[in-house]
Amino acid sequence: MATIRNLKIKTGTCKRVVKELHSYEKEVEREAAKTAEMKEKGADPYDLKQQENVLGESRMMIPDCRKRLEASLADLKATLAELEESNQKEGVEIEEARSTIADVERLFQSTEA
Repeated sequence: MATIRNLKIKTGTCKRVVKELHSYEKEVEREAAKTAEMKEKGADPYDLKQQENVLGESRMMIPDCRKRLEASLADLKATLAELEESNQKEGVEIEEARSTIADVERLFQSTEA
């Protein structure tokens, strides 16, 4: 049975994974810029290869993070629906959960477009 406490936990999880996703996206931008700069300056091939590996690892984290975000969003929606069925339709936690769901769905729409 869903509780307000569970809802708060699942809302927090969604928010944390969104922050993590943004962090990885920024990291990829930084590492790509660093790789491009190293190529321009004619860096040592070994160092350049290592930097490309770092960039590749950073890029691999984004799809994993998106999958976790999709799973936590589905979990949050299910918990919210269960609470609404039990006639708990108002409250700070419920509004925050709805807001988080809307934010995450907008994030998915903006990246798909």
